[in-house]
Amino acid sequence: MDTILSHKIDAYRRLFIEKDLIELSQWIDAIESINLEIDYLQLIEKRLIKNSTLSAMLQGFRRKNTLVMASLCKYEQELKREYEYSERTYDVVRAKEHEGRRDLYSNLMIEFKQLRKVIYIALSKYKRS
Repeated sequence: MDTILSHKIDAYRRLFIEKDLIELSQWIDAIESINLEIDYLQLIEKRLIKNSTLSAMLQGFRRKNTLVMASLCKYEQELKREYEYSERTYDVVRAKEHEGRRDLYSNLMIEFKQLRKVIYIALSKYKRS
């Protein structure tokens, strides 16, 4: 009976970790696309807007984006290791760790939306010479 129960617990643990890995993969994909979008926004800033403050904001955000990406990639490796080798149960503490990473991602997305808004406002003031 204990063997069956421990097998079920392990199966649920792996299922939850797999769910976290899928969600994490989506976050990483979104951050990669933000990185590409930053390239285009920097080009727009350089050619049209020509605002050094905005340029610095874009560069600062790119750095933050890279740091969050690195953190999430490290987390992905931890999850993969945990999936294969760990016997740690998936409990509330473990779930809160994942929620912390979700907050990190969500805050980055909010900050990026704010940055885009600043750029769009600057673009709306642009006039051809």
